[in-house]
Amino acid sequence: MLQSWFECKVKYQKIDQNGRELQVTESFLLDAVSFTDAEARIIAQMVTMVRGEFTVTDIRKSKIAEVFPFETGEWWYKATINLTTIDEEAGKEKKLRTIYLVQADDIKDALARLEESLSFLIVPYVVSAIQVSLIADVFPYVPGQSFPIPEIPTI
Repeated sequence: MLQSWFECKVKYQKIDQNGRELQVTESFLLDAVSFTDAEARIIAQMVTMVRGEFTVTDIRKSKIAEVFPFETGEWWYKATINLTTIDEEAGKEKKLRTIYLVQADDIKDALARLEESLSFLIVPYVVSAIQVSLIADVFPYVPGQSFPIPEIPTI
């Protein structure tokens, strides 16, 4: 089964540092095999994280190619790299743009971790952008983990 990254937006009540309830919409990234699987997985995750009601407001396929989690890191940084490969059949150069998500505490740390994570690349690349992402958390696929599909109430 081919996994894809999906970005899911969820609206729910959150308590801030001052103890006030706020209505928030946060983005989460998870890998799934389909939109249905992504919805079931995000609902199952949110049931464990949120007290009360929540609404999944959006699910869309993400352009993120790979996620580089680390043991430490307060933020998720979205990094874009550009590289050039040779299309052997056509004999032409092919320019590729790839987006990664890396966990770090600041941009300098994110860049160092990105370069460490991409050390396997043989072709030269250029980091064209790196910025703090709006992703609140990432839920990678765990083999053997299953989520029940929510029941639809009957009338």
